[in-house]
Amino acid sequence: MNSYIQLLKQEKILRRLSFIQLISYFGAWFSNVAIYTLLLKMEVSAEVVSFVAMLHFLAGVVQAPFSGAIIDMVKPKNLMLSLIALEIVATASLVMVTTHNHLLLLYVLIFVKMAAASFYFTTEMSLLPKILDEKVLQKANELHSIIWSLSYTLGMAVSGFVVYLLGIKIAFILDALFFVVAFYLLSGLKIEVDLLTQKEKLSEMMRDTFRYLKRTPKAFHLMVVHAFVGLTAFDALVALMVDKYYAGIIATSLALGLLHSARAVGLVVGPVVLGKFVNNKRLIYIFIAQAFAVFLWSYVMEYFYLSLVASVVVGFFTTTLWSYSYTLLQKNIEQKYYGRIVAYNDMLFLSSAAFTSYMIGYLATADISLENIANIMGAGFIVGALYYGYVIKTKKIKEISI
Repeated sequence: MNSYIQLLKQEKILRRLSFIQLISYFGAWFSNVAIYTLLLKMEVSAEVVSFVAMLHFLAGVVQAPFSGAIIDMVKPKNLMLSLIALEIVATASLVMVTTHNHLLLLYVLIFVKMAAASFYFTTEMSLLPKILDEKVLQKANELHSIIWSLSYTLGMAVSGFVVYLLGIKIAFILDALFFVVAFYLLSGLKIEVDLLTQKEKLSEMMRDTFRYLKRTPKAFHLMVVHAFVGLTAFDALVALMVDKYYAGIIATSLALGLLHSARAVGLVVGPVVLGKFVNNKRLIYIFIAQAFAVFLWSYVMEYFYLSLVASVVVGFFTTTLWSYSYTLLQKNIEQKYYGRIVAYNDMLFLSSAAFTSYMIGYLATADISLENIANIMGAGFIVGALYYGYVIKTKKIKEISI
C-alpha cells in the first residue's frame, strides 16, 4: 500500500484525478442500488432487470468506434468536463422515473449516463500513459482499480442504507451532487498533453486504427484477453439472487448493498496481495482462480451469509485480472493510437459485459437455475485462461516492469 501512497505523492495530476475518480464513482453507486431497488419494487421481469444491466455497458459499445479518435484530437480536460456535465443532467433526471410507464425514460437516461461515464473512463485511461512513466503505469492502473473498488464498496454499502432510510429519489439527488463536486475539482486542474497534429478526417483515423490492428495482431489478442474480464458483470445475477433467495430475510436495498460491498472488499484487497505475484506467465493462474471463485459462489449462493463470504473471494482476483490485462495492452501499442485502441478495447470489454448481462436474464427465463448460470460464467474464465495461454506462447508480449 505504501507504493500507491508514494505514487500519489509524486504525481500531482494523478493525485487530483484519483480524488475526482473517488468522488464520482462513489456517487455513481448511489443510483445503481436505487435503480435496481426501484425495478424490484416495480416487480419487473428478469428480462427487464437484465436489459437494464446490459444498458449500463451497451452505451460504451455504441460510442467506441468514434470516441477514440475524438480523444486523440480533443483536449482531455475539456472533454472530461463536458462528460461530467452530461452525467449530472442524466443522473438528476432519474427522479422522474416512478412507474412502469417511465421505463423507456429510464432506459434513455441510463444509456446517456453510462455513455458519458464510459467516454470519461476511456479518456482517463488514454491519458495515463501520456502523463506517467511506463514503470509506474501498472501501479497507476492498480490504483485506479482500487479506487473504483473502494468507491464501489462504500457507495453500495452507504447507498443501501440511504435508499432504505431516505428513499430512492434522495439517492439520485445525492449522486448528481457528487458529480457537481467532481466537476468543480476537475475545472481547477491543469492538464497539458500533446494532441495529434495531422489533420486527418475522423473516418480516415478509424480506418488507420484497423490497419494498425491488422499489422499488430498482438494488440487485438490482448483486447480479447481483457474482454474476458467482462464476465464479471454480475449486477443482474445479484439482483435476481436477492429477489429469489433473500427477499424474506433482509430488505432489498440492504441485501443489494451488502452483496456488492462484500465483493468490493475482495476487489480492494486483491491487488494489494497479488500485485507482486502477478506477471505475464502467472496471469493464467489468476484466470483459473477467478473461475473457481465463481464456482464456490455458485455452490453457496442460496445461503445469504455464506454468499457474502464467497462474494469477497470472487472479487479478490478480479481487480488484478482487470488491471494487469489492461496494462499489457497499454504497454504493447504505440502512443499515437492510445485513445483509439483503448476505446476499441473498452468496446470489446463492454460488449462482453453487456452480453453476459443479457444472457443472465435469458437463461433465467429459460428456467436455468441461478447456480448453473454462475457455473457457466465461471467456465468462461477457464476458456479465458486457455486463450491467454495461447497468446503468451505465440505472440511477443512485453513484460511489465513493476
